[in-house]
Amino acid sequence: MSDNEKHDNITWDLDTQKKFDQMIAKIPIFLRDIAQKKVFQKALDLTQKDGRRVVSEKDLVDAFFAETPFGFHGPMKNDMNDLKINYLKYGYSK
Repeated sequence: MSDNEKHDNITWDLDTQKKFDQMIAKIPIFLRDIAQKKVFQKALDLTQKDGRRVVSEKDLVDAFFAETPFGFHGPMKNDMNDLKINYLKYGYSK
């Protein structure tokens, strides 16, 4: 079963999709493509693992934290703050 088949029934909350696109746009161009693929796939995996069909903001935040190297968490958190994504409510530290 391919990843696409495994995630056929999963969709994105529209606001979450918009935030994903905005976050990806803030990533340097030379890293953007790989970051987009890895974070997107991780968000789908998290959603499926929980038995849900819609990617939520929590899935998005969890995917970014999981797929972003620790040394880049500071700038990523700043980007989330700029976009009004409250990562603190999902258990991540300031």
